Amino acid sequence: MPHRRLVVQALAAMSAAALLPGCAAVIAPSEHARSFSVVVSKRIALRYLIWMPDPAAKPAAGWPLVFFLHGSGERGHDLAKVKIHGPGKYISADCRFPFVLVAPQVADGMAWDSDALEALRAELVERLPVDPNRVLMTGLSMGGYGTWNYAVAYPNTLAAIAPVCGAGDSDRAARIRHLPVWAFHGALDDAVPIAGDQEMVDALKAAGGNVKFTVYPDVGHNAWDPAYADPTLYAWLMEQRRSSSN
Repeated sequence: MPHRRLVVQALAAMSAAALLPGCAAVIAPSEHARSFSVVVSKRIALRYLIWMPDPAAKPAAGWPLVFFLHGSGERGHDLAKVKIHGPGKYISADCRFPFVLVAPQVADGMAWDSDALEALRAELVERLPVDPNRVLMTGLSMGGYGTWNYAVAYPNTLAAIAPVCGAGDSDRAARIRHLPVWAFHGALDDAVPIAGDQEMVDALKAAGGNVKFTVYPDVGHNAWDPAYADPTLYAWLMEQRRSSSN
């Protein structure tokens, strides 16, 4: 059976070649642990509205910088949407807020990207007359998620956060135990259940965090109207400053 003999000889030659110096080693049919590390870059683009206060009243160290992250209904390419709700709704009628307000917008179908927000923060802190130790973030619904997520991803860049009807990763909450947090939620919310914010608040408390939680007992998903209409929120934000140790 010459054909069979040729096949056997070929297999024997392959096995011998695998043992010869300089030949590629044959990986044994077993489990192997390996690691992989690479730096991946990505293009980031965000459009945003910005409101500047009266330059004559600028503090010596620069203005506080407040980021507002909109909800899913305000996505798209019409920047006017970012002032339908949230601080932009009020600052448009009264530009005397004592801080720079920045309201970025994500495109349709997209969610908040923490890396993009960090790139925008770094660029604005470098370019604008703002105090890098008084950068704050707030957001509603999808923006509440974005606020929590950015804070745990970049725990040492902000002075405080105020997420509204959002949720986060409670397993990483301890990363921001040093960060003042004021969360807001409607008890009757059936779009983003209050349990998500409650888990974050409980995890922060367990980690020794500095957290307040305002629950509106008769409010559904729209916790943003009472939250952002309350001057106490803005006064609280203006009191916060990033610790030099963070």
